[in-house]
Amino acid sequence: MSKLYLVPTPIGNLEDMTFRAIRVLKEVDYILAEDTRTSGKLLKHFEIDTPMQSHHMHNEHKTVNLIIERLKNGESFALISDAGTPAISDPGFLLSRTCIENNIAIECLPGATAFVPALVNSGLPNEKFVFEGFLPVKKGRQTRLKILAEESRTMVFYESPHKLLKTLTNFIEYFGEDRRVSVSRELTKLYEETVRGTAQEVLNHYTQKPPKGEIVMVVEGKK
Repeated sequence: MSKLYLVPTPIGNLEDMTFRAIRVLKEVDYILAEDTRTSGKLLKHFEIDTPMQSHHMHNEHKTVNLIIERLKNGESFALISDAGTPAISDPGFLLSRTCIENNIAIECLPGATAFVPALVNSGLPNEKFVFEGFLPVKKGRQTRLKILAEESRTMVFYESPHKLLKTLTNFIEYFGEDRRVSVSRELTKLYEETVRGTAQEVLNHYTQKPPKGEIVMVVEGKK
């Protein structure tokens, strides 16, 4: 039966790939990859020779209808991103929604997602939280921060290393310098670290030690 599988891939450590994910990637007709060069290394490591084609934020609007037609004709696809679970700050939502609109089966496998370990090891309340992904770069950034300043649940953000200091400075401005923050960097990789403290303390740390790698920020909600 034709189906779209959303398959998580490791965020760093290849040992986090599941047996089921490997099996599905070997069994489907085609793999849709955010970056075929990056995914090619992963597939080679696990001896997966399923054909790949590119599917990313710049071409998904052009290719989605063609993929839907191929699914209707009985082909099966697996969608993977460069790391983590598809559609979580990565391509995947548009294709999944279009499949549902066309009564095409979709199945999301459980697996690696960067914000979960960052949230759990932050030491901040995690029974209720909001995932914000990346903050707007320019337009709408101040408006979003003003809204989040009143958020009482723990907040989770993704951020790039060269914007971390700016974002921490914004947190101090809108949330206050004493708001507790946890920054996890390079999760599951060799130089993984988590820095916890007030927004000011964490800003001071990364001002002295410029960050590198993928970053997840977990921020205490308003008391």
